Amino acid sequence: MSGHSKFANIKHKKEKNDAAKGKIFTIIGREIAVAVKEGGPDPANNFKLAQVIAKAKSNNMPNDTIERGIKKAAGDVGNINYQNNTYEGYGPSGIAIIVETLTDNQNRTAANVRAAFAKGNGNIGTQGCVSFMFDEKGQIIIDKEETDMASDDLMMIALDAGADDFQEEEDSYVVYTQPDDFDAVLKKLEDEGITAASAEVTRIPQNYVTLSDEQSIKEIRRILDILDEDDDVQAVYHNWDEPEE
Repeated sequence: MSGHSKFANIKHKKEKNDAAKGKIFTIIGREIAVAVKEGGPDPANNFKLAQVIAKAKSNNMPNDTIERGIKKAAGDVGNINYQNNTYEGYGPSGIAIIVETLTDNQNRTAANVRAAFAKGNGNIGTQGCVSFMFDEKGQIIIDKEETDMASDDLMMIALDAGADDFQEEEDSYVVYTQPDDFDAVLKKLEDEGITAASAEVTRIPQNYVTLSDEQSIKEIRRILDILDEDDDVQAVYHNWDEPEE
C-alpha cells in the first residue's frame, strides 16, 4: 500500500458513516453484546471486547454509550441470540469480496447477501474461496494533520509496542499489527497522546485489482452499496482498488 493513499477513501467513508451514526452505533452495539456473551464484560480479560471498544472509539461512539452497552449486555446474556456468518464470493471481473454478518435471522441475511451479489453481476462462492487472498491484520490509521510528532518517532513508538509494519502515506501514517498485538499497540499510541482516525482488526488484500470498464465499476458499487445498507452486515472486505472520489 505504500505510496498509494487510502486515507481519502477512509475519510469519505467516515463522512458517510457520520451521516448514519445511528446505524453504525447499532452495528457496534451488536458486536459489544456478542463479545460480552462470549468473553465477559471486562475488556482487560476479553480480547474481542477490547477490539470492539477500539472500533467504537474510532467511530466516535461516546464512552458512556459504550459502557451502557457493556452493562446491558452483561445483564442480558441469556437473551442474546445473534450469530456470526461469513460469506465469500466474487464481484464483476473476479473482484474478491468477503461479507461478515451478525444476525438473529440467518435465512433473511443469506437471502439478502445473495441478492446483493446477484444485482451487481456477482456470485457467492464456497467458504474459503477468496479469504486466502487477504491477511488479517490490526490497522491503525493516523491523520497527519492530527499529530505533530515526527514520523521516525511515531514509527519507533509503534514498533517498540509490537507493531509489524509502519508506512507513511500522502496524508496519513498506517500502523499494522498482528491481531493479538493490536490492543497493546493502540493503547501505547493512545498513552503517547496519538489519536487514531481509524483503528480495527481488518482484512488486508494481498493484491488490489483495478477496474477500467465503467459497467464493472457500476456493478461493484451496486453490490457494496446494497451491502452497506443492510443492518445485518457488519463488515465488507474487497480487493477492488477503489478510485478516490
